Amino acid sequence: MKDLHPLAGVRRPLGEATGLPNAHYVDPEVHADEARAVLLGTWAGLAVAAQVPEPGDAVPVTLAGVPLLLLRDRDGQVRVFQNVCRHRGMILVAAPRRIEGAIRCPYHSWCYSTKGRLVATPHVGGPGRNVDERLDRSDLNLAEVRSHVWRDVVFVNVDGTAPPFAQAQAALIERWAEFEEDRAGALHHDGRSFTLEVAGNWKLAVENYCESYHLPWVHPGLNSYSRLEDHYHIEHGDHSGQGTRVYRQLEVDGARFPDFAGLSDKWDTAAEYVAVYPNVLMGVHRDHAYAILLMPDGHDRTLEHVHVYYPAPVADATLADRNAALWKGVFEEDVFVVEGMQAGRHAPGFDGGRFSPAMDGPTHAFHDWIARRMGA
Repeated sequence: MKDLHPLAGVRRPLGEATGLPNAHYVDPEVHADEARAVLLGTWAGLAVAAQVPEPGDAVPVTLAGVPLLLLRDRDGQVRVFQNVCRHRGMILVAAPRRIEGAIRCPYHSWCYSTKGRLVATPHVGGPGRNVDERLDRSDLNLAEVRSHVWRDVVFVNVDGTAPPFAQAQAALIERWAEFEEDRAGALHHDGRSFTLEVAGNWKLAVENYCESYHLPWVHPGLNSYSRLEDHYHIEHGDHSGQGTRVYRQLEVDGARFPDFAGLSDKWDTAAEYVAVYPNVLMGVHRDHAYAILLMPDGHDRTLEHVHVYYPAPVADATLADRNAALWKGVFEEDVFVVEGMQAGRHAPGFDGGRFSPAMDGPTHAFHDWIARRMGA
């Protein structure tokens, strides 16, 4: 029987499946539909909590066209709100800043607490009258978005329909339980974040990150010690990626980063790299970790925000600089691949491609997840 759904081919077994069709990379209308189902309807990565370190810190972020406001309230809790005034829909915070008092709308000066409560409505009842019995302030608090912080990444479910984060990512949380803060110690953001601008659809960055197949040709330096045959696949319904059995700590003049506490012997030489669907790429090692937030800017451009973490505040600046530079170099090597695949998706005869049954399992797992979210 012929497949009726346009993504049915993606859902076939790995050896028979085709990849996502070109439209999922080059068609703005398909991108918009996909964004609603995938980025707004699941737990998507928005930012990291380290971007709002102090109470009152606020950062505007746009996800799939939705204006959001990341902030840390007066009690130190990270919250996410829609970044619009409940009066006329004006953007409240246009650039990162510290909220000293209340969040004040620059249009008519309606004010909100850092917990989102509407606290002031100047002249709302007429000149000199700051209240109006016909207007119930309690119905006009900021719209708070479901959020959850895990490994310092702030995940959001904009449409409110996803299961709790701990349930949605239970398998990965358990897989990396040794790295949880109550066992391994806190994650310390080292401040050496960087951003890469990529002329490609955000999904292509996920697809490339998932697999180790490309290492010999795209990352010859990395492959010189962590070879293709040293890697293994990680595949699950909500995440996929790769691990390596060979990880060598960076050493500069005899100095190394300290290890996370309480790790099993596995992590003496191993490391893992996982795409947390839809748009967060994570890596864990014995002595550092990182998170990459893939932020779509339309259907054909992506900003990759990279954040590096350590078990303790960085004491050796030279070592930390070298580590950040090494990872930046690795991730930059992937840019031409993502951009090349984006250009290739304009070929009308390309049907989404096929997968290597032995090497592309993690990438197919991601495509299959997208197809399921899109109703296939």
